[in-house]
Amino acid sequence: MTSRILVTGGAGFIGSAVVRHLIAQGSAQVANLDKLTYAGNLESLVSVADSPRYHFYQVDICDGASLDAVFAAFTPTAVMHLAAESHVDRSIDGPADFIQTNIVGTYSLLEAARRYWNGLADDAKAAFRFHHISTDEVYGDLEGTDDLFTETTSYAPSSPYSASKASSDHLVRAWQRTYGLPVLLTNCSNNYGPFHFPEKLIPHVILNALAGKPLPVYGDGSQIRDWLYVEDHARALCEVVSRGVVGETYNIGGHNEKRNLQVVETICDLLDELVPAVDEAGLPRSYRTLITFVKDRPGHDRRYAIDASKIERELGWTPQETFETGLRKTVQWYLDNPTWWERVLSGSYRLGRLGG
Repeated sequence: MTSRILVTGGAGFIGSAVVRHLIAQGSAQVANLDKLTYAGNLESLVSVADSPRYHFYQVDICDGASLDAVFAAFTPTAVMHLAAESHVDRSIDGPADFIQTNIVGTYSLLEAARRYWNGLADDAKAAFRFHHISTDEVYGDLEGTDDLFTETTSYAPSSPYSASKASSDHLVRAWQRTYGLPVLLTNCSNNYGPFHFPEKLIPHVILNALAGKPLPVYGDGSQIRDWLYVEDHARALCEVVSRGVVGETYNIGGHNEKRNLQVVETICDLLDELVPAVDEAGLPRSYRTLITFVKDRPGHDRRYAIDASKIERELGWTPQETFETGLRKTVQWYLDNPTWWERVLSGSYRLGRLGG
């Protein structure tokens, strides 16, 4: 039976990488269900938009009736749930959207999936999977310098964003425990790579540097994150949805712990190499001179780090990119694709929506 995978949030950063991977690497029929908020960009899917295996539905995951219609029309064998509000700073400024999308939306999707699943024949019911994609931020802060998040680490979210994602994780597990829905969960570290929305750290630094603007670093820049190249993440997610054990959680990390300041400095060094800048006198000027330290944000966690040994051991996944190779690819992609990010910065990407 051909896989039919419904990807929610498939026009977002990670979701679009998953859709591109599924279309490029397999034979599955793929449906992208996306509300197309500011973070949804169909121009990230131009390479697959004409594929006969790609389908697009502009639907809000909070709209149960529309979800029922999509399930009936597309008849998925699996759901990969990535639709979420995901920017911590935005959650601090306006948490309501995060509660609505990440909690209420996940509830609505779980109920639509359960209604659909209950109507399947026994063999299709047994094969169905609901894969919920979450974040390592649900675990909160790590204390020791050698500690790692495991699949059994207690939840201690710090921001409205991470609290809303923690809530959605609990709902997914409850729907398996209470109703028997066959679920899988993954919690990932910080993603980066092509098609990343420019408000996030790495693309924001790249584009500010190219424009000669300040490169803001929160606090002293000592916060540590584990960085995961988005295409490595997409591969991992596809392994989990196809071969993961029902009810299990898999942590996905890149083995690349870096202080935020190190990340910014490495980007500057790459740009110094690839597009050297000069000052007003025509002399070489390092992009590092643009680094500016700004007031730290409230509740800023100090360190995240993932123990990804379970997915490596049980499913054979390991990241292909180191931070150095992945970041070089990322910087080069932004240099090679100004049309994509210029349209995002101007907002024009929202004016002409491309459908499939």
